[in-house]
Amino acid sequence: TCGFEGSQAEDPSIYPTHIDFFFQTHLDQKLSVCSKLCFAIGGAPNQVAGSATAFFLQIYLLDIAQINPFQASMVLFVGKAWGAVTDPIVGFFITKSKWTKIGRLMPWMVGCTPFMVVSYFYLWFVPPFTNGRFIWYMGFYCLYQTLITCFHVPYSALTMFLSTDQRERDSATAYRKLTAAHTTVFIFKAMFGLLVTTPQKTCLTFGLSPLFFVSALDPYAPKTDKAIPFHKGFILVMKHGSYLTLTAAFLFISVAIQLIQSNFVLFCTYAVELREHFQNIVLTILMSAAVSIPFWQWFLEKFGKKTAAFCGITWIMPFTVMLVFIPNLIVAYVVAVSSGLSVAASLLLPWSMLPDVVDDFRLANRNSKGHEAIFYSLYAFFTKFAAGISLGVSTLCLQFAGYDTGACRQPPPVVYTLKLLIGAAPVACITTGLMILLMYPISEDVRLRNKLALEELR
Repeated sequence: TCGFEGSQAEDPSIYPTHIDFFFQTHLDQKLSVCSKLCFAIGGAPNQVAGSATAFFLQIYLLDIAQINPFQASMVLFVGKAWGAVTDPIVGFFITKSKWTKIGRLMPWMVGCTPFMVVSYFYLWFVPPFTNGRFIWYMGFYCLYQTLITCFHVPYSALTMFLSTDQRERDSATAYRKLTAAHTTVFIFKAMFGLLVTTPQKTCLTFGLSPLFFVSALDPYAPKTDKAIPFHKGFILVMKHGSYLTLTAAFLFISVAIQLIQSNFVLFCTYAVELREHFQNIVLTILMSAAVSIPFWQWFLEKFGKKTAAFCGITWIMPFTVMLVFIPNLIVAYVVAVSSGLSVAASLLLPWSMLPDVVDDFRLANRNSKGHEAIFYSLYAFFTKFAAGISLGVSTLCLQFAGYDTGACRQPPPVVYTLKLLIGAAPVACITTGLMILLMYPISEDVRLRNKLALEELR
C-alpha cells in the first residue's frame, strides 16, 4: 500500500492489534506512480460531479426544471450551507470512528458512495409534478451535499497519511487534481452531445456521470497517535494563525471561481450571445485546467507555493473583464484558456498548502495528535458556506433584475447583472483573497525548516 494512516507513533501499544497488513511501505519512502494513481482515482467522482454542478446546476434549475430564481437561489444557498455544516460534523464523527480491518476512513467512503450516486442522479431528474419541484431539488441537493461530505472529508484527509515527505504529498496532490481534471474532460466530451437536446437527456447525462468512477481506494493502514478530545483539537486548530490566513484567503478566491463557474453558462447564453458555443467554451476551460496542472506543480516546486498562488490566481482577472467589455467569440476562447489556468491553480494550491499548515501545527502542538480531519473539514466548511452565500445572492440578484424563466432573451438589467457577476464581483473577491494571502507566514524557508524539525522528532 501507499503508507500508514497517521504519523509514526512512539508507542506501538496504541495501535490496533487485530489488523493484518499484507503490503506495507514506510512513510519516508517515495510513493510509486501506481500508488499515486490509485489515490488520484478516488477523487474522480467528486471532481466530475463538482464540475457539473458548478457549471450547470444554476441554469438547469432555472431553464430545465423551471423553478423561479428565488427558489433556485434558496436551493443553491441552503444546499451549500447544509454541506458546510455537515463538514465539521463528519470530521467529528470520523475522529470518533473505530478502527476496522480496512481502516478508519475507508468505511466512510465505501458506505456513502452508493447513496451518493443515487442522490446525484435524482438531482438531475425532472419530476412529473411542478408544484413540489422546489422541495424535490432542495431535498436531494442537501442529501447529496451530506453524502459528498462523507466521502470528501476522509478522502482529502488521506493526503497527510501518504508520506512524511512534503514533495511526495505535493506530487500526490498534483496526481489527484490532474487525474480528476482529465476524467472531467473525458466525461464532458463524451456527454456534451446529449446536453442540448431534452431535459430528460440532460438529467441522464449528469446523473450517470459519477457511475463511471465510484471507486475510492484506501490503501493506508490505520496507525495513528492517540488523539485528544475533538473540542480541544477544534480550539487549537482555530487558534492556529497560518491555518486561519490560508483558509480566509482561499475562501475569497474560491468564491470568485464559484461565481464565474456558476454564472458563466448564463453569461454566454444571454449576455454575449454565445449560446451555440458555450459547450465548447466550457470544455476549453476544463482542458486548459487539465493541461496546466503539471505546469503549476513544476512552478510551485521551482518558485514556491505562495508565489505560484499569486501568479496563478491573478491570471484570470484581466481576461474576464475583457470578455465583459469585448463580447467576441475569439476573446471568449482566450478567456476560457486563461480561466482554465487559474482554475487549475485554485484547485491544486490550497490542497497542496494545507499539509504544510498541518505540519506547522504539529510542531507548535507536539502533544496534540490526530486532528487532520478537523483541518480538512473546517476548510471545506468555510469555503462551502461562503460559496453557498455567493451563489444564493447571485441568483437572487437575477430575480431582482427580472430574470424570465424559460425565455430565449433576458431584459437588459439581467444582462448587466450577469456582467457584474462575471467581471467586477470575482475581481473584488480575488483581490481581497490575495491581500490576505500576503500575510500567510509559511514561506519556502519556513516549510523546509519545519520539514527538518519534523524529521528530527521522528
